[in-house]
Amino acid sequence: MKVVITVVTCLFLLSVMQLSFFNIFNYQLLDATTNGSKDSRKSKDKLLGGLLTADFDEDSCLSRYESSLYRKPSPYKPSRYLVSKLRSYEMLHKRCGPGTEAYKKATEILGHDDENHSTKSVGECRYIVWIAVYGLGNRILTLASLFLYALLTDRIMLVDQRTDISDLFCEPFPGTSWLLPLDFPLTDQLDSFNKESPRCYGTMLKNHAINSTTTESIIPSYLCLYLIHDYDDYDKMFFCESDQILIRQVPWLVFNSNLYFIPSLWLIPSFQSELSKLFPQKETVFHHLARYLFHPTNQVWGMITRSYNGYLSRADERLGIQVRVFSKPAGYFQHVMDQILACTQREKLLPEVFVLETQVTNTSRSSELKAVLVTSLYPEYSEILRQMYWKGPSSTGEIIQIYQPSQEIYQQTDNKLHDQKALAEIYLLSLTDYIVTSDSSTFGYVAQGLGGLKPWILYKPKNHTAPEPPCVRAVSMEPCFLRAPLYGCQAKKVNITPFVMYCEDRITGLKLVDSN
Repeated sequence: MKVVITVVTCLFLLSVMQLSFFNIFNYQLLDATTNGSKDSRKSKDKLLGGLLTADFDEDSCLSRYESSLYRKPSPYKPSRYLVSKLRSYEMLHKRCGPGTEAYKKATEILGHDDENHSTKSVGECRYIVWIAVYGLGNRILTLASLFLYALLTDRIMLVDQRTDISDLFCEPFPGTSWLLPLDFPLTDQLDSFNKESPRCYGTMLKNHAINSTTTESIIPSYLCLYLIHDYDDYDKMFFCESDQILIRQVPWLVFNSNLYFIPSLWLIPSFQSELSKLFPQKETVFHHLARYLFHPTNQVWGMITRSYNGYLSRADERLGIQVRVFSKPAGYFQHVMDQILACTQREKLLPEVFVLETQVTNTSRSSELKAVLVTSLYPEYSEILRQMYWKGPSSTGEIIQIYQPSQEIYQQTDNKLHDQKALAEIYLLSLTDYIVTSDSSTFGYVAQGLGGLKPWILYKPKNHTAPEPPCVRAVSMEPCFLRAPLYGCQAKKVNITPFVMYCEDRITGLKLVDSN
């Protein structure tokens, strides 16, 4: 009897060992297949159709080459002309960037200029300086705008590093830096370049200190361009052809801007031909520029990948909902919650909920998991959704999983951890399949453009009432130029140009569209 038991036990252990070996082998085979697929995809797509150069050390910025592993390949391919232009820009930045002899000579003009104007040439090296403004979304949109302007005017772009920019993004240009050195001669003056600054272009025009209509104007060594939302008609002259002729001759341009002003660059006649070659698909401008410029640092990338792998990767479908409340005081409002539900359910982005299990009539998709990523300063919106889909079954049989990475309550620009969380959430939103955004929110604009997504835009509520209709599908994935110069030198072009339209969420704004 003991012999029989021993034999049976041995056979059982042998079968377990065989099964374990089989499972381990299958796991290793699956893992090898998966990794092989990832490696293949990585080698194929890691440069994003030529947008990126292979000249970086991969470990120094994991997001640069790993992003293709976390999002679907973009259907929008960069033009060969754009790829060539980016490589040319990178070489120019190497020749003219911080630490070079050319940069040193160019800054010497500034150091001795004071209130006197200078016409001394700086050769091929001319510069744009970006001043950080309030709000991460605003900063990203203005950086993209300034970089495109740099490409169009053969300048190099340097960014104010007194904020947490280097804690958020990797260096985008190989073998050099985009950070403005802290010993830059005008550093102490950057914060004074406001609307009334005597060295800002609009103020100079107003005070007749400079004249764009004559060739006799003395060219200053630097100019401030004030393109904040409260800019006036003189500041808006930046977008006029005759003014651009003068501005192009100035060695240093310092931009104080919180606007995505790319749509109005398309309405400047001397830029249109070049822009059309760079971007044959006009609504892809920000999509390509953002994927080229903005690579989260390894710390932020860790936040992104942990959240994605933990909450989004296993879903059959991912929906992003970005909730920004502009009313004062801000917070949770029932009419906003009603609006979110009305939009997502009416547009078939989220299913309705049945009170009783027996009401479920469609179980054909019962095995599907839909992950809903909610980003908001406030926790109530996601919590109500979570409870709603926990208490009752969905009408489609789908399993709805709600996830909100953070609830910060207050916006805290320049708080390092807060900004890193915000960037991680923008990036996570861009990894979803569909996205709902808030009216006039630059946070949402960045996410939709980065992901190549045409959002459903939640209209701004009025009188604490959910609007009807609650939302609209955007025509284009491009961000809105919220305070575009609709009058003045571009007034006629706005009305007759087929590739710009008024924004769905801001009547004073313009956005790029493909004319068809």
